[in-house]
Amino acid sequence: MNTQPIGIFDSGVGGTSIWKAIHALLPFENTIYLADSKNAPYGQKTKEEIIDLCIKNTDLLLSKGCKLVVVACNTATTNAISYLRNNYDIPFIGIEPAIKPAALNSGSGRVGILATKGTLSSSLFLKTSKDHASEITIVEQEGLGLVPLIEAGEINADETRQLLIKYLEPMLSANVDHIVLGCTHYPYLIPVLRELLPPGVKVIDCGAAVARQTKVVLEDNQMQNFSKTPGKIEFYTNKDTRILTSFLEDVDQLKQIEYLNF
Repeated sequence: MNTQPIGIFDSGVGGTSIWKAIHALLPFENTIYLADSKNAPYGQKTKEEIIDLCIKNTDLLLSKGCKLVVVACNTATTNAISYLRNNYDIPFIGIEPAIKPAALNSGSGRVGILATKGTLSSSLFLKTSKDHASEITIVEQEGLGLVPLIEAGEINADETRQLLIKYLEPMLSANVDHIVLGCTHYPYLIPVLRELLPPGVKVIDCGAAVARQTKVVLEDNQMQNFSKTPGKIEFYTNKDTRILTSFLEDVDQLKQIEYLNF
């Protein structure tokens, strides 16, 4: 039995959507989450800057004894996952936009993707699109400005709603029937998106798939924690703890969120 924690990091609070899916599926695993909100958003940074931030986050999680690291950020995954896997001896699980299920289930043959500039311009995103969506039309839309608003807790703000209306327009004009959320911050916008979208348009995020993959990797590497007591939860942020706390109000056993200067 391996009781070491699963490490998870993101450019802020968005990856908590991934953590919640992992914790729901693997409630007895210990987890450590890093919210690098001080450096959010990653989507406007260079590949070199993103890799440096991922190294910093990974080293911190390893210093806390993590057995596996989930890169709970699309931009970090698409720009840095290869480097991390080539330079560390632990398993890494990355986050990719759920283009494949959207493409397979699209009736119109048109799928929208809302993502950061860093994800849309990455070679991994281009490869994923080519491999799984060569027969359909993908309408790409950069969600510029959404991550800072979510980081500030302004999910229901008028500015957030107006940006979403603007970004949805070209996708809806193209008659997409699926919209893929290519940023782990964006699932927190799903309630607003459902208000703005026609009933026939399905919104897809990757949280459940990432949780299932985490379980598979633990099993394949014989890293499971077979304890039957709820896992220990640790959350760290390098910015305002109150914002992160507001995204975790539904987590019963969470005792404390700590500020950490990293």
